[in-house]
Amino acid sequence: MPQQPSPAKPTIGDVAAKAGVTKATVSHAFSGRRPISEATKARVFAAAEDLQWLPSASARALATSRANAIGIVLARDPAILASDTFFPAFIAGVESVLADAEVALVLQVAGSREAEERAYRAMASGRADGVIILDLHRADWRVPYVHQLGLHGVVLGAYDAPSPFTCVRTDDATPMAEMVDHLRGHGHTRIAHVAGPLDYVHSHVRSQAYVAAVGSDDLLTEGDFGAGSGRDRTAELLARPEPPTAIIYANDTMAIAGLSYARSIGLSVPADLAIAGFDDDHLSAHLSPALTTVATDPTERGRVSATALLADIAGEPARNIELDCTRLQLRDSTRTAPIPQGEEGR
Repeated sequence: MPQQPSPAKPTIGDVAAKAGVTKATVSHAFSGRRPISEATKARVFAAAEDLQWLPSASARALATSRANAIGIVLARDPAILASDTFFPAFIAGVESVLADAEVALVLQVAGSREAEERAYRAMASGRADGVIILDLHRADWRVPYVHQLGLHGVVLGAYDAPSPFTCVRTDDATPMAEMVDHLRGHGHTRIAHVAGPLDYVHSHVRSQAYVAAVGSDDLLTEGDFGAGSGRDRTAELLARPEPPTAIIYANDTMAIAGLSYARSIGLSVPADLAIAGFDDDHLSAHLSPALTTVATDPTERGRVSATALLADIAGEPARNIELDCTRLQLRDSTRTAPIPQGEEGR
């Protein structure tokens, strides 16, 4: 017998004809991006079910003139990105939201402002519907620039100027003050801080909180988040006539490098030098001694940022989101005595 031709797959036009509506109404019913009456939606869904039609991600994007993607532009040295565990965890949080929504992530690393501008222009021309702006600078040109391009956006950080975008904010000052209090409680009076680049908002906020807590910027120095700068700044601090007895680093990568250097010159941690970091790298609890740090939960930051951006793209108003996700993790690198049971990770 001759083979029968396969029946043609139903189209959005077939669903529209069966429901007695336009193709745009079918698209809006499924995307949820335009107000559709419940009765009309019911007719559209019933027609789609009868015809066994499902809207593909690409069809939804075409119907709504969307790229069905969001973007992140990272203006950091790739070598620093490779060693900083914040970004993989943050992106994992973003992807956990985008996967459920069938939305793609466009990630681009830019080595200059010109490259950043090109990346944002490319996204505005159709590569992405919106962007997450992170690594916020104290005077950040990207927020007005992205808005001017017509992109949706979410800002991760304390952006204090008027913003058209949702801001996801965290408290970077309190954990620094708590860390200084913890070290003072163990007898330290010369407490240093190896900051990240002070042009970054979170680095500046932490450094200001540090200066307020210790009363001086004499032992404040600036690194670049990389292990090399952690080692170099540690060497400089320990070479001073009155070296610090405790150092707080802006991330665990620099702290681990500082710990290694201190031990290489014969210092005992924490007996001679207490060391603490930020971000709670997955290795930090397994060092010897285990590293005191501040857990910042980048995965949750990624989830909240991606959810907020999808809501913005769907037409929800911009807002401020205060995210409570920083926790002091007290471990042996800052304690001269064993940590009492139940207090670790407070």
